[in-house]
Amino acid sequence: MKLCFIINPRAGTEGVSAIQAAIDKGINAQLHTVMLQYTTHAGHGTELARAAVAAGCEVVVAVGGDGSVRDVAKGVLGMDCALGILPRGSGNGLARSLGIPLKTDEALQRINSGNLRRIDVGFANDELFLSNAGVGFDALIASAFSQSKRRGLKAYSWLVAKNLWQFRAPVWQLRAHGKTWEEQAFIINVANGNQLGYNFKIAPQARPDDGWLVLTIIKKFPKALGGGIAWRAFRGNMQGSRYVQHLRIQELVISHPELKLMQTDGDAHPCSNKLSIRVSAQALNIIC
Repeated sequence: MKLCFIINPRAGTEGVSAIQAAIDKGINAQLHTVMLQYTTHAGHGTELARAAVAAGCEVVVAVGGDGSVRDVAKGVLGMDCALGILPRGSGNGLARSLGIPLKTDEALQRINSGNLRRIDVGFANDELFLSNAGVGFDALIASAFSQSKRRGLKAYSWLVAKNLWQFRAPVWQLRAHGKTWEEQAFIINVANGNQLGYNFKIAPQARPDDGWLVLTIIKKFPKALGGGIAWRAFRGNMQGSRYVQHLRIQELVISHPELKLMQTDGDAHPCSNKLSIRVSAQALNIIC
């Protein structure tokens, strides 16, 4: 097969030369031909992926974190081409959800195998997401994390602790499958995969190929219990908290007059006061 690796040079702690060496060593040259491309700005992965498909590449591999994977996926969605993932980000939520190894040599062996799986994708106001999308505290932290020079779990946890006590849970209006209701919630998250990253499983029952999304509502809770709720997420036991509700959905509208920020796959985006979410079943071929 003809493979194109689209590399985010800013992702991960190893340099570009180390990634190149790993690809040279790990990809079977008797089975595959390899092309390397490098992103230089946000959204560049989508442009490079479309060009790779036009050049006849059968697999386009995103080398980076969840945001880089989503950008590349935009370029191959709907095309006769598969997406591969070489995890190089901080959280790597999608890779973890799909069971893709985080070790570079093991992930490359998966790409060598060429084993395909069709997965669902989601759209939030027509913005593609593969793992999850949300509003509230997770969107605030995604925005803060994007502006931080520090990466990794320690940096993410520090931002959570810093902002937790100041955040006020809004009262959201929700509409799904003909029902409308209000919730005062800390986080409204819709998941295609079972975690946000770092093994934090706020929707452990989510499956990326069943045609459904899992709506997770983390309701207003006493701030002193924040650590306990985070520990439940890490252990994949969110269903045991009375402050957490899960619903299976295929479409959802979230409204709030002051809604201005959402996150998709850990990247923050501006949005209007109404967010429409839907699932597209079995829409993407992915190597895993």
